[in-house]
Amino acid sequence: MAYTDDAVKAKLSSLNETQESIVSVAQWIMFHRRHADRTCAIWLERMRETTVNKRLTLIYLANEVVQQSKARKKDDFLVAFSPVIAEASATAYKGATNDVQEKIKRTVEVWNQRRIFDKPIQEAVEARILELEKSRSGKKTGLLGGSLFSSGGSTAPVPAELQPLIPLQAATSKAVAISGSAISSANAEYDKLANADKPTPSPPVYAARLSALLKSLSSAETAVAEGIKTRQDLINGLEDFLATNRASLKTEQSQLTTATHRRELIEKQKRAVEDAIMSGQSGTESPSMATGGTPQSNGRSMGSAEPERPQVEALTPPPTETLTPKDSPKFTPNPIPHTNIDVPVENPNKPLQHPPSGPSPQPTSSPPVYLENLPPPQTTPSDPRYSASSSSDPRYGAFSPTKKRKLDAEFEGFGAGEDAMAGLDDDVAELLRAESGGVA
Repeated sequence: MAYTDDAVKAKLSSLNETQESIVSVAQWIMFHRRHADRTCAIWLERMRETTVNKRLTLIYLANEVVQQSKARKKDDFLVAFSPVIAEASATAYKGATNDVQEKIKRTVEVWNQRRIFDKPIQEAVEARILELEKSRSGKKTGLLGGSLFSSGGSTAPVPAELQPLIPLQAATSKAVAISGSAISSANAEYDKLANADKPTPSPPVYAARLSALLKSLSSAETAVAEGIKTRQDLINGLEDFLATNRASLKTEQSQLTTATHRRELIEKQKRAVEDAIMSGQSGTESPSMATGGTPQSNGRSMGSAEPERPQVEALTPPPTETLTPKDSPKFTPNPIPHTNIDVPVENPNKPLQHPPSGPSPQPTSSPPVYLENLPPPQTTPSDPRYSASSSSDPRYGAFSPTKKRKLDAEFEGFGAGEDAMAGLDDDVAELLRAESGGVA
């Protein structure tokens, strides 16, 4: 069958929901891909004129054509459907039952997953359906591919700074889709009417065709003007967004310069303090946090003077009173009774005298009396033994030669006229006499 507008309309009228019918019509349309723009324009007109139930079948037909074109790497119908697919999807979605709407959303989700259309076109389709969903349910939902689909994955939330740009982009995409369809239809009618190869129709028919072409051109002009206006609004919004980010960029650059300068300054101060520590300095002063030598922050330096060493008190034993329990009895030594015992003290200047011969005196039973245990003698002024002249020798204290002479006088007759060796063994007596030099 040759390609004509009537042939395309006949194919679309005979279309039903079966897979065989959709595949058959899609293959015929793809065979005439040179007329892709005209086919898409007729398809959009059929979408607007047909009933609600037939619109889902037209969406399935477009889905078959664009996916086959994507698989075969033929972009004719992808380019032709891009300007009109958003409006056609919104037209099919509006007024449809919930079951039909879910099927349409599922088809749009497949386009998104397989990247059938470019991103702006896909976003325009989703934005148009989202507007209808919000107006119908009165609740805020996400874009298609997000929470709007039951099986779709979640999308990242849009930053608050980009929220004002979303409606501008949606309006621009909608205007581009409308203007693209209007321009395609007007160009197709203009080419058919201005073709010199075709015979000129009768004046009444020619006038009617000119009127239809004028109407199409006027619609295309209005659509393009609306697209220009929405795109200019989008550019203004982007410029405001860009100006805000440029101002933020200047502020961040200034902050970066300040932070870099302060970091370098602190690094120098840190090295100076470390060098002072390594060189053994006391560190009583440290570089001030300043630029050009001026102190910062209350004019105080970072370092602080080293505190003086504390005075160390000498270790002193506590007094005895602190170790004695309170109210303990005091110790009083018992006095030693004084006895007048005369102890002979030899004169150190007198030569050594040997003991007289004869029997040695028998020891008495009284215990020996030591000089250091004796109490000091009591001196009286009337005692002639203790005169000033006899007490000049510090080694003998109160003893004097007068005392010595008295002792000699008392023991002068002791052992006189008797043999000192009497009662001893002969060997012992002989040994003693030999040591004494023969004196008996």
